[in-house]
Amino acid sequence: MPCPVAEVVVEPAVTGAGGYPSDLTDEQWALVEPLLPPPRTGPKGGRREKHPRRRIVNAILYVVRTGCAWRQLPHDFPPWQTVYWYFVRWHDEGTVVQVHDALRAQVRRTAGRSEEPSAGLIDSQSVRTADTVPAATRGFDAGKKVKGRKRFLVTDTLGLLLAVHVMAASVQDRDGAKRPLLWARLDPVRADQGFAGRLVDWMAQIPGRELEIVRKDPGQRGFQAQPKRWAIERTFSWLTAHRRLARDYEHHPAHAETVIRWAMIGVMTRRLARGRPATRPGARPLRRTTGVKNRTRRR
Repeated sequence: MPCPVAEVVVEPAVTGAGGYPSDLTDEQWALVEPLLPPPRTGPKGGRREKHPRRRIVNAILYVVRTGCAWRQLPHDFPPWQTVYWYFVRWHDEGTVVQVHDALRAQVRRTAGRSEEPSAGLIDSQSVRTADTVPAATRGFDAGKKVKGRKRFLVTDTLGLLLAVHVMAASVQDRDGAKRPLLWARLDPVRADQGFAGRLVDWMAQIPGRELEIVRKDPGQRGFQAQPKRWAIERTFSWLTAHRRLARDYEHHPAHAETVIRWAMIGVMTRRLARGRPATRPGARPLRRTTGVKNRTRRR
């Protein structure tokens, strides 16, 4: 009786060709790979990692970009348990923060700026939460009529993320902004009218820095980009283009902050590989061919 032959599983090669639109290209992966920690091995070498790091990163970016649940990852990615384990491990070890900050420094150098900014912007965004989010970490924003969580972002004048803090939406702007302002050592920091009042005095007394309030024109109606604050509004548009961030699905607020950093990692790697900021083409005029005209007349 012939001996049974063991089945050998051969994983496809990981390249920049094909795949999903959220996958890293070869140029983008060359930026991220050196920033990841080395594989864990024992004193005598130990077992090698089963799944390539690039497939793990692509799977995380796929979840962030498409907004799918971890359990609904396509089968051509590693098992969702493995991907989520790396997501939590790199969050706990601070790897995501290190990768994000290193890429931000590269983007600033490419733009002709110093690695550490001196001035910054702060703003908040209230988003609805999923049913899986604990009630203790969400609240009701009476001003914007949103029940969920509030994201406090501090960016530089280019719109690159410096600090993020996720809290219940019931927290006032002047109270929730204190922690990210302490993390980001900037002077001055520009904010809208929602941060006026006690927070300005607190910034002058505790950190000893200036909080500049950019006020709207008295006759302004509707939304209008402010000359000194428009960059952070663009950052929010970058983030909400990722479906995982259109609503807050994370059980822990700290994991929601990590998802925001992963979204910015994708934005910065594309910008570095492109070599310049993205430009959108203008509106294309509609052109109707002769065949379309004839079919329209026949109908």
